[in-house]
Amino acid sequence: MLEIFTQLADWLTYSVFNLTPGTPVGSGVHFFIEDTSKILVLLVCLIYAIAFIRASLSVDKVRDYLQGKHKGVGYFLGSTFGAITPFCSCSSIPLFMGFVSAQIPIGVTIAFLITSPLVNEVVVIMLGSLLGIKFTVMYVAIGMLLGMIAGVVLDKCQAHRWLQPFLAKAYQQAGQIQSQPQSKEQTSQVMTMKDRHEIATAETKTIFGRVWKWVIIGVGLGAFIHGFVPAEWFEQNLASGQWWTVPVATLSAIPIYANASGVVPIMGSLLDKGMPIGTTLAFCMGAVAVSLPEFIMLKQVMRYRLLVAIAGYLLIAISITGWLFNAFY
Repeated sequence: MLEIFTQLADWLTYSVFNLTPGTPVGSGVHFFIEDTSKILVLLVCLIYAIAFIRASLSVDKVRDYLQGKHKGVGYFLGSTFGAITPFCSCSSIPLFMGFVSAQIPIGVTIAFLITSPLVNEVVVIMLGSLLGIKFTVMYVAIGMLLGMIAGVVLDKCQAHRWLQPFLAKAYQQAGQIQSQPQSKEQTSQVMTMKDRHEIATAETKTIFGRVWKWVIIGVGLGAFIHGFVPAEWFEQNLASGQWWTVPVATLSAIPIYANASGVVPIMGSLLDKGMPIGTTLAFCMGAVAVSLPEFIMLKQVMRYRLLVAIAGYLLIAISITGWLFNAFY
């Protein structure tokens, strides 16, 4: 099926636009057409399918379910919930506040917050289509593991002390509310196929409307790298696998953050040019997880000590991940 996109790119690039194969312009345009068409079609189809399945998922029920679980299970479930929800780092913050107010352990909430931008259906779809299933599975596992480890560490540090005062107060008061019997007026509603279709369609439009421009921007940058940046440059500067290339890649991605949808196509081009997989992975994860917009918004709910702890943990964890991948691959 994916050959259709290659054939479309061949026809448009070499027949309609009459570009010469193997030239920088021809290679770049072919890369852009093939990857853009493939990613956008897959996004529409798979986001709809995932949203259709997830349509009856209640955030409140998930929150209530997490409350009564052992912390070890809670970290895993928090990270899993972050992975299956279609939220970027900034849009995860309202849910973070809701979890804290419900007095869910801060570590479980942090596991959700960190995993949510790293792993979601958009990233999985794009990684799977560009880099294959093996790499995608490894990326998902690492993203969830980073979230769970962060949860354990910050729970041990009693990180709820470092929330902004209004949120820390809500966290403490929630325990008193939880001791009261809950009303059972809420009844579970069985959603019809039509209801799920409408929700899935609306969610698909929302997510697609939010990410399509980043797909085009990211694929465009990837096409430029693919067609015009010599492979020798990467071999001389970043392909050596020296230890310092990983933290440099992580830090360099922070100010150019756009969106995971825009970063993944750039990853494909960097790997094609010979950039080590660990360095490339560090670049992608740094851009997605340690973004300036996220930390600016998090300042509204966290004190600087917690912000620094999360940022420091992510930079160290991502660098270690990059070094391990470079060592083993």
